[in-house]
Amino acid sequence: MEIRRIYPADKRAIAEVIALLKQEGITLDDNLDYTLGLYGDNGELTATGSFYRNTLRCLAVDHAHQGEGLMAVVVSRLVEELFARGQQHLFVYTKRTAAQSIAALGFYEIAATNEVVFLENRRTAFREYLKGLKRPAVTPKKVGAIVMNANPFSLGHQYLAETAAAQCDALHLFMVSEDISVFPYKVREKLIIEGTRHLPHVYHHPTGPYLVSSATFPSYFIKESDALTLAQARVDARVFGRIARELGITDRFVGEEPLSPATNLYNQAMSEELPREGVELTILKRKSDNGVDPISATRIRALFKEGKLDALRPLVPATTYEFLLSEEGQEIARKMREKK
Repeated sequence: MEIRRIYPADKRAIAEVIALLKQEGITLDDNLDYTLGLYGDNGELTATGSFYRNTLRCLAVDHAHQGEGLMAVVVSRLVEELFARGQQHLFVYTKRTAAQSIAALGFYEIAATNEVVFLENRRTAFREYLKGLKRPAVTPKKVGAIVMNANPFSLGHQYLAETAAAQCDALHLFMVSEDISVFPYKVREKLIIEGTRHLPHVYHHPTGPYLVSSATFPSYFIKESDALTLAQARVDARVFGRIARELGITDRFVGEEPLSPATNLYNQAMSEELPREGVELTILKRKSDNGVDPISATRIRALFKEGKLDALRPLVPATTYEFLLSEEGQEIARKMREKK
């Protein structure tokens, strides 16, 4: 057997990868950082695997060669490459039929759907994350939750938090900590906390790699096919279900998403998955500044990039507006304008 890296420019090899994945009921992801192939003596592709950031994906072994230990070879080589790149905390998306063989290589299940299983290479990491979540001393009757990226925190985000808090005895606000948005996580965290400080009984949490991250839901950050986005969203919703059980969450609040297909599919997945976890999903109509146009982070970023600060004033809380005017905020605007 020969193992070698497959580059996107190698159209013939990519076509072979696509064919092997299709044969095994898998679709090649649109966005991958690294792909390799395992070839037999006759030069035929017998196994393949890829990764995006720190998540192994698109793992397949030709059914004619299953049971020969080829999956272990592929995964071991991918893990070796990720370790060499400084990635230590690894995740795997795989079909249910392959989960057992992946688990035997040192991965542990976090969540599963009818289609895929999501695993990580640290036995107690998710348990420790759950243990570290803040919670009331006594579990209230109605416990709500929001997950927000807030890139940046707007009056729309504030409206969602205020509406949810008014309907709950306690509200858990999860802040997307994946640091690949225009506004860095530390900035988004600060603006979220400042913008919700007036609300009682709100508990702020980082999502870590477990909710709306490049591990659980990369389609939030990069464009993927609708089918793949929906599959990822279902996994993310299942992970949230485990968090909900831990915190006694009874209700989750989201805003409708007319401008984001990925988030729309995410809401669809949650409407299907969360009732199974005993969590009611409430989709709120987006707040608008003029009764027509919803307040969106996309719209705010466009105005900010163009330097239209006066137009931003009715879209963001005072705390966010002050940050946008600050030296740190203007440096972010400069970087946005320089980016092609």
